Amino acid sequence: MSPDMPVVDRLVALWDHLGIEAAHVATQVPADIAGLACEHGRRLAGVVLCTPTRLDPTPFVAAADRILMVSGASGPTVGATMRAAERMPAAERIVLDGYDAPGWADVAADRRDTLGDAMLAFLDRVSAQGRPAAPPRIGAGHGTHAGITWRIDGAGPALVLLPFFLAPSQWAPLLPRLAARFTVVTLGGPHLGGVAALEDRARAPTYRAMFATLIDTMALAPDAAILDVGCGAGSLDRLLARRSTTSITAADANPFLLREAQALAAAEGLDGAIRFLAANAEALPFADGVFDGACSVTVLEECDADRALGEMMRVVRPGGRIGVIVRAIDMPQWWNLPAPEAIRRKIDVPPQSVGAQGVADASLYRRMRAAGLRDLVCFPSLVTLDQPSGPIWRYREDHVLSLLSDDETRTWRDMRDAASREALLFMAHPMHCAVGTRPPH
Repeated sequence: MSPDMPVVDRLVALWDHLGIEAAHVATQVPADIAGLACEHGRRLAGVVLCTPTRLDPTPFVAAADRILMVSGASGPTVGATMRAAERMPAAERIVLDGYDAPGWADVAADRRDTLGDAMLAFLDRVSAQGRPAAPPRIGAGHGTHAGITWRIDGAGPALVLLPFFLAPSQWAPLLPRLAARFTVVTLGGPHLGGVAALEDRARAPTYRAMFATLIDTMALAPDAAILDVGCGAGSLDRLLARRSTTSITAADANPFLLREAQALAAAEGLDGAIRFLAANAEALPFADGVFDGACSVTVLEECDADRALGEMMRVVRPGGRIGVIVRAIDMPQWWNLPAPEAIRRKIDVPPQSVGAQGVADASLYRRMRAAGLRDLVCFPSLVTLDQPSGPIWRYREDHVLSLLSDDETRTWRDMRDAASREALLFMAHPMHCAVGTRPPH
């Protein structure tokens, strides 16, 4: 099966393999099912878009009367779902009172009962309106098909749960309740959700070059022990394992991502080259000075950045190196399109995705200095994306499309098509990068 197979074709192949004629579907990443909504709408019964931080409503307009959007009371999901509701007035929208829902929120654990009540009530209404889902042909079990892992629990109409973006618990807190009413098909693997975006990002040549520059600047010995704080799907650790004999420890607080990372490493024959461990960036479970170096890539946006820097300083030996990369929300992103000024004002601003104590701006450099690092090498970088069918492109473009009016969306698509015909369709977004040394004494 081609590694470039579109996700819509993978999902249709899985539907056919499992004997699913029509199913209810829930996801946090609307782009994962946009193709199904456009090309196979009859196979979608009810659709729950659960705290989406990016949402292009265009593919879902025809199915609006069977869509529920779940929003936090603050954070990026508010704007994304409110703007979508303006273009899909027939869709339902509920707000989780008092809840902020960034892309890494663990909503099924944090608001289990409220979310469960809302989903069950909505799916009951959809079924009563003549949009029933059917049970799959295959019963309880698990497997992999078309590159997508699946697990079936419960009995009843099919309810397919696609992965959240970064939620540690995923759908697990709701699974017993949902499986009491539905045949729940839980999906995973490298082609869906946050794992797909992390894998796709790590394939971008400029992203690889930025990471290689970070590692080269750290200048660790060939037999050095390095810690990756917040490894996610392990995409960068696998790159590092292929280019050096460094001893790699990859740590993350997200058990779902760790499981996916271990599976991906094993599939590439690298499971023995990387040690995966559960660890919180703010309280690393390692003794002082046990690593020669530590790195962290797009993680300090989501935690207490100063505590995480202090922990990396603690576990790295005197004279060891620490490298950090974060997103830059204080510099404009750039799309290679001749956009009118009204559109440009909207699209130049990168998504403002950062936690209350995180860092996603040039204060990274001051924070690293304040943590005690010396001999800082600071190099803001641009990452270029040019694969518009890829998950990381869709994730960024869906944010843009959620900001545009209908007329502006048509203008955007015309510009996009023209640039694609000229083979000049790409965008670039900024990152802050730095490497420092723990003082020898």
